[in-house]
Amino acid sequence: MEKFSNAVVQHRKVILILCVLLCIPSVIGMLGTRINYDMLTYLPEGLDTVTGQDILMDDYGKGAFSIIVIEDQSPEKVDLLREGIEQVKHVDSVIAYSNLLSTDIPLEVLPDKYYEAFNQGDATLMAVFFDTSTSADETIDAVGKIREIAGETCYVTGMSALVKDLKDLCEAEEPVYVGLAVLCATAAMVLLLDSWVIPFIFLAGIGMAILYNLGSNFFLGEISYITKALAAVLQLAVTMDYSIFLWHSYEEEQLRQNDKNQAMAAAISHTVASVIGSSVTTVAGFIALCFMSFTLGKDLGIVMAKGVLLGVIGCVTILPSLILTFDKVIERTRHKSIIPDMKKTASFVVKKSPIFLAVFVIALGPAIYGYNNTNIYYDMGGALPKDMNFVISNEKLMDEFDMAATHMILVDRTLNRDDVRQMTERLEGVDGIKTALSLDSVIGKTIPEEILPDEAVSTLKSGKYQLMLAMSEYRTASKEVNRQLTAMNDIVKDYDKEGMIIGEAACTKDLMKTTDRDFKLVSAVSIVLIFLIIALVLKSGSLPVILVMTIYFAIFINLGIPYYTGTWLPFIAPICLTTIQLGSTVDYAILMTTRYKRERISGADRDTAVITALHTSIPSVLVSALGFFAATFGVALYSEIDIISSMCSLMARGALVSMLAVIFILPAFLRLFDRLIMNTTGGMRGVYKNRKKEGTAA
Repeated sequence: MEKFSNAVVQHRKVILILCVLLCIPSVIGMLGTRINYDMLTYLPEGLDTVTGQDILMDDYGKGAFSIIVIEDQSPEKVDLLREGIEQVKHVDSVIAYSNLLSTDIPLEVLPDKYYEAFNQGDATLMAVFFDTSTSADETIDAVGKIREIAGETCYVTGMSALVKDLKDLCEAEEPVYVGLAVLCATAAMVLLLDSWVIPFIFLAGIGMAILYNLGSNFFLGEISYITKALAAVLQLAVTMDYSIFLWHSYEEEQLRQNDKNQAMAAAISHTVASVIGSSVTTVAGFIALCFMSFTLGKDLGIVMAKGVLLGVIGCVTILPSLILTFDKVIERTRHKSIIPDMKKTASFVVKKSPIFLAVFVIALGPAIYGYNNTNIYYDMGGALPKDMNFVISNEKLMDEFDMAATHMILVDRTLNRDDVRQMTERLEGVDGIKTALSLDSVIGKTIPEEILPDEAVSTLKSGKYQLMLAMSEYRTASKEVNRQLTAMNDIVKDYDKEGMIIGEAACTKDLMKTTDRDFKLVSAVSIVLIFLIIALVLKSGSLPVILVMTIYFAIFINLGIPYYTGTWLPFIAPICLTTIQLGSTVDYAILMTTRYKRERISGADRDTAVITALHTSIPSVLVSALGFFAATFGVALYSEIDIISSMCSLMARGALVSMLAVIFILPAFLRLFDRLIMNTTGGMRGVYKNRKKEGTAA
């Protein structure tokens, strides 16, 4: 390690030149990485809904689907609009009341229910199929073109419309996210550190590592919009610790050595040892997300694990080079840190540890209850502002047609026509289904399919399958729509064992089942991984339990608060937050426990060891936690996308709650379980036995 440290110090100018040059391909890679805004594409393969979407695309050439509501237009203008929409590139077909049948067959033969399904008052609707997938760039462009053609009296619903609006909002907000995170983190570090310039040095080093991470995402093909929105902010918040560790180590070494180059080389060696142990727990937390079958977890986990590793590399290469290069400026801008000496505070906390243990016992039950009962929502539209085009369009569809979701049903094309009509009638009898539409139900018994033009037939029948539509008054992700889908699925399977229901509501139902399993799995994996890492780092069988218990207490509080405040969280937030908070803030506990262990081995009694560990750790924990808080809190306040706002809010609060748990609860645990720790920790067992013989075990 000494050779590496000396090489960094000696070749710092070369390192900085190479690092700046690497920013060029990183920017190109970042701009060339596709962003996926469709959460449902991360569902695991093999589900009926996923298989059905593939069949719809492969057999029908239909991918995305939208319902369009048109107000205050005459039938003639609606027809002209339909014809205009049919000409939009990547629009496969349009189903409206006027083209349900061939032009040779009068509409009067259609049952009244179909007129009512497509027309209410001065509003009419049409269904549009695209020949590209829901979140494809071509589909998003087509939605934009349809809105241009139709004007203000046209409202486009469906996942593609949601994706377009979400994309537009994200692209507008993301530069502000990064700016706020940088501004708030800088303000925190300027106040808490002892130089006006060093925070900007930190940000330059971390910024390069963030750029490398975002640029290297090019090799993943695409990343989700959540990953893109959070990656820079989260990497800044999580890896800031490493820069602080290096800076404090460098300052300590300068007190021992006159030569700053030697001091930095020693600081790099110490930082590598401490940061590797610290970063492994954070990486483990992100790796745990990769075990999710809902592959958004893998997307975020890989990007953030990579970001942490790049942050560590940057901390021991780029940052030392920057500090030595700008040493004179840093020295001229020194100031006194506002953090006071914490020895009295540490003594008070340890002296009052029974009170904090009582707080733990009293708060644990309500925290766990809130954690297990926090309300979760799965409706993607719930993540968007109420004045957004997609949200307004959905409300129009609900107000005018009492329709909140559209289900698509795929069944065997060769099914008997009478069976199809019977199935359609049974589907219409399901609670909340307003209308079910199939080719056979539309043409009835009197019109032979053979006289219909191929174009009319191919809209609903193609390849091995025929397509049916069912209009529901229940909203996606509601309990009512999920019960409705179960009842519908039973009916469909009565006629075709291979039949399947697809669409946003059906996909969301699968999403709910998938993520419920994932939450339990990811929590278990993250606990096991971090438990093993702590056990290896601290060589103890008891300390991993104590440290994980401390941070999980903070997690229970953090995720339990929304239950008591009546706040609904997006489904992805608890899954990701649990692993992120555990992986990134357990470092605070490791830092304090390592010092406690060292003090105990060196001969300090129990209380002195705990006080010293707390006294020396509080400044680092404060700076780290408040930096994490600052980097995420501004984004939480600013973002109009609830998924982003909620996750940043949880991370900001989680940093503070973990900080308080480590400062007040962990010392009480160390004091309470001191004898157990001494007997189950490598390097401490022999010390305890010797002191017991001497009568000084406490």
